[in-house]
Amino acid sequence: MAYPYRSVLSPIELDDPSLVALGVAQRIAADHEATLHLLHVVPRLPGFGEPDVVANEHSVAEEKARARLTEIANLHLKGVKHQIHTAAASLRAMAKAIVHVAGEVNADLIVLKTSGRKGLSNFILGNVAEEVVRTAPCPVLTLAPTAQEKAAQLGLREVPA
Repeated sequence: MAYPYRSVLSPIELDDPSLVALGVAQRIAADHEATLHLLHVVPRLPGFGEPDVVANEHSVAEEKARARLTEIANLHLKGVKHQIHTAAASLRAMAKAIVHVAGEVNADLIVLKTSGRKGLSNFILGNVAEEVVRTAPCPVLTLAPTAQEKAAQLGLREVPA
C-alpha cells in the first residue's frame, strides 16, 4: 500500500518556467486525492525608510505572488484540490518559512526543486533545499534541475552532448 498523502506542499519560484516540481506534486496529489498547497516565499529585503512603507511593499509583493500562484493553479491544477499560500522571509530564512508552512498545513510531503547552484553562490546564498530536508517535519522529495536548466545557468544555448 502506498503512503496515504493527504497534504502535499509545493514551494515554487515564480520565475521558474519549467515548474517541474509542481508537475510532480500535482501528480502525487491527484493520485492520493490529497490537497496540494502551493507556496511562494517572497524575499524580504532589508528596508530603508519608514517601517510602514517597507511593510506595504512586502504586502504588495505577497499580493502579486498570490495572484501569480492563482494563475498557475488555474492553468496546471484543474481537478486537484489546492490552496494558495505566500510568506515573506529574508533570503537566509527561506527554508524556515517553507518548514513553518509545512507545519501549518500538516504536510505529509514537500516537493521542491533544487537550485543547482554550486560553489560560491551556494555558499553565500545557502542551500534552501538542503535546509528544508534537514529540518522539515515530513519527507521531502527534491528534484534536480534539468540539463536544459543547467545549460541556461551557464549561459549556454544548447545542452552539451
